[in-house]
Amino acid sequence: MTPDTQLLRQFHPAFVQAGRVTSQAFHPTPKDQSQLSVDNGSRISAEAAWRRFTAAPACHSAGVQSVSCGECAQQNLPVHEDGIPYPEHCSIDFSGCSSSAAVKKSQKLRALAEQRGWLYKA
Repeated sequence: MTPDTQLLRQFHPAFVQAGRVTSQAFHPTPKDQSQLSVDNGSRISAEAAWRRFTAAPACHSAGVQSVSCGECAQQNLPVHEDGIPYPEHCSIDFSGCSSSAAVKKSQKLRALAEQRGWLYKA
């Protein structure tokens, strides 16, 4: 991946209010073990990622926005190409952050994604 590689993030409809994504959508939950799930945008399109994600009955997404690898690096958030559960899967690693730092970084990522806009909207 390069600094320009887009990391595609799915948004549960609950994380979209008045058409805007909340910063919570970029903050890993305890079940995520500090790893925020994204897709490598150089390996899959936003629409294809959305279709694959929503094909699972329990998975709902209002659409896709992205941040770049370089933007994550600016926040000192490593990105891992883990390829699990599918080849394009990556994780943004928040494990080195305190709780308050993770909140601030997730807010910054949300703002960057919002500037870019929706790459795919359901």
